Amino acid sequence: MKTFNLYCDESCHLENDHKPFMLIGYTCVAYNQLHRHNERIKALKEKHHFFGEIKWSNVSSSQYPFYKELIDYFFDTDLSFRAIIVNKSKVQNDRFQQDFDDFYYKMYYQLLIHKKDTNYTYNVYLDIKDTLSAHKVNRLKEILNTKLGVFRNVQNIRSHESLMMQLADLMLGALSYNLNITDKRMPAKKQLIERIKHHSDQPLERSSNWTEEKMDLFFIELK
Repeated sequence: MKTFNLYCDESCHLENDHKPFMLIGYTCVAYNQLHRHNERIKALKEKHHFFGEIKWSNVSSSQYPFYKELIDYFFDTDLSFRAIIVNKSKVQNDRFQQDFDDFYYKMYYQLLIHKKDTNYTYNVYLDIKDTLSAHKVNRLKEILNTKLGVFRNVQNIRSHESLMMQLADLMLGALSYNLNITDKRMPAKKQLIERIKHHSDQPLERSSNWTEEKMDLFFIELK
């Protein structure tokens, strides 16, 4: 049975961070292709003398050639990406007798449960961000295991250990910057967003077509 790894990350996911949009998403890679992709990205890093961690916050003019080629690589391969985008002004926790933490898990559930093939299995990896990370993983595992039965593993890893997790950070960072930052003064970041738009051939400010597989964006309509 074919297995896919999903490397999850989030951006502007805190309730009171004064950013209008919350984003959670994942990079998806076939388990049997993981080593090949890692080696190709390592080769790109060596080519551009890039020795740091791949992060949206690290995108700069001097490193732009590397990040540009990495984005090109993503769109040239079988890697894929999915994200859910939430307008936080529409969240109504009081109405549903929940707190923002409950809402957070509901959004992760929506991210992971859709477009899953029951003929495949999936490993889910989340970035360790704080002391609550273990609790988050256990809670998410409980929620996911009640549905479908396709999620083989849910666990935390550290972003510096995974190039695929770092790629998720880069993609989410670009989307978040495009939506949440009005004063876009960083030319390299603006160029990289335009590169993503060019390759994906879709606006980054609304949901993708339902048939989109490569870069699937879902602006969830909260009711």
